[in-house]
Amino acid sequence: QVQLVESGGGLVQAGGSLRLSCAASGSIFSFNAMAWYRQAPGKQRELVAAITGGGSMQYAASAKGRFTISRDNAKNTVYLQMNSLKPEDTAVYYCNLDRVRTTLKSSEYSYWGQGTQVTVSS
Repeated sequence: QVQLVESGGGLVQAGGSLRLSCAASGSIFSFNAMAWYRQAPGKQRELVAAITGGGSMQYAASAKGRFTISRDNAKNTVYLQMNSLKPEDTAVYYCNLDRVRTTLKSSEYSYWGQGTQVTVSS
């Protein structure tokens, strides 16, 4: 079984910064990418940023220039540094580990963290 544990959310004023962390544990043989998604009240979950096993990064247009995704392979941890936060960044942020294999021949699964609340006040 694979578990993702997020931390780092909270309440911050507009213009402030937060750093989210997501630690993956369990039997992970390989995976495709680690990513951060967010879901605001009444809205669909959306991709914020992703980083592949090879280090390629992808950002939502709303995150470019303000957010930075990074990864510590030794710790199986992904981070999201969020700067210049805006009230519209308020959401529950979820960590995702995509196309995970627990062995060489196992099926692939996607795993989600429990979510961490980010609230940006104006």
